[in-house]
Amino acid sequence: MTGAVIFDLDGIVVDTVPIHFKAWKRMFGEYGKEFTFKDYKEKVDGIPRIDGARAILTGLSDREIEEASLRKQGYFREYLDSMDIPVYESTVSLIRELNGKGIPRVVISSSKNCVHILKKTGVFGMLDAVIDGTMITRGKPDPQIFLMAAERLSVSPGTCVVFEDAVLGVRAAKRAAMYCVGVDRYDSPSRLAEADTVVKDISELSFDSIVNLV
Repeated sequence: MTGAVIFDLDGIVVDTVPIHFKAWKRMFGEYGKEFTFKDYKEKVDGIPRIDGARAILTGLSDREIEEASLRKQGYFREYLDSMDIPVYESTVSLIRELNGKGIPRVVISSSKNCVHILKKTGVFGMLDAVIDGTMITRGKPDPQIFLMAAERLSVSPGTCVVFEDAVLGVRAAKRAAMYCVGVDRYDSPSRLAEADTVVKDISELSFDSIVNLV
């Protein structure tokens, strides 16, 4: 059965990590919380925004967590609209090639900003589907977002190849019984040990090798 290639948004298609970190740090600082990049990688990367807020702002009510989460969202959108969004050219090149070969392509993200980012960077039109934070009810490492992607494209989860850069994202992909390529953006491949294979960048894999996995 023909499968699909699933790309996580942040850290795989676009490099919004510095923008996210800047917004998180600003928001947490207003609550008197120190927030380091290590905290970002280990506690908020790749999960729904409200879960990220809850991971740092312990002891707050659900209403207060929601308020903090919305504040972070406001800062992030402010930065998105005022800054360029870098893309990973090797990923965009692969999406373009898959598009030319008719192989299904989907971008997933826990972020509700996903479609806005994809349209701003010009990637949206090259995709068959987008599954984002407006559609899911459970965040990674729950496999829901990946299973929804497979269902949307009418393919078997076992025929899908996932590109992920986050620990919880890799875990979610494997729980969905998908082949996972971990992309190590932090020069720490052991972080992604649960992936089937780990690379520093998608360019390390040939187009044919990826197609064969699908």
